[in-house]
Amino acid sequence: MYGEQFHGLIDTASNIPLNGESGTYSKEIFLKDFPQFTDTESGVSLIPDGILEMFITSANQTILPGRYFEMWQYAAGLYVAHYSTMYLKTYSEGSTSAAQAAAKGQQAGMVSEATMGDTTVKYDNSAVTAAMAKWGSWNATQYGQQLIPMARMIGMGGSYVI
Repeated sequence: MYGEQFHGLIDTASNIPLNGESGTYSKEIFLKDFPQFTDTESGVSLIPDGILEMFITSANQTILPGRYFEMWQYAAGLYVAHYSTMYLKTYSEGSTSAAQAAAKGQQAGMVSEATMGDTTVKYDNSAVTAAMAKWGSWNATQYGQQLIPMARMIGMGGSYVI
């Protein structure tokens, strides 16, 4: 139907990943670009290797070099940093009860009211809830908030269906 000269152009314009397309982001690149996730004394990642590798594998399958071009490495790093931060927010060496373990995963909001006598603390979760409506947990970290505008620009490309 179309000449051979248009096949590459149509593939690029479609904004659909090519079969087998993936990134080559690595633990070494991440820890170099985002040193805040490295223990300053030991030089070891603060994220367990298995968890970090899972985040990196997901980034390589999601944040594609052919879509992000020069920003690809930074975008992949933001992706991994976001998930690493979410992981660390719930991290604990261990728990003595199910309630203690569950408390690490509770949603946090801004303190809207605090009283000292008889201790009253009220949280306003409306900002968190509203932010989750469109971009989900990406609004929960600074890394996700930096990645959102990049992803929006990448997603603006058209699609071509034959």
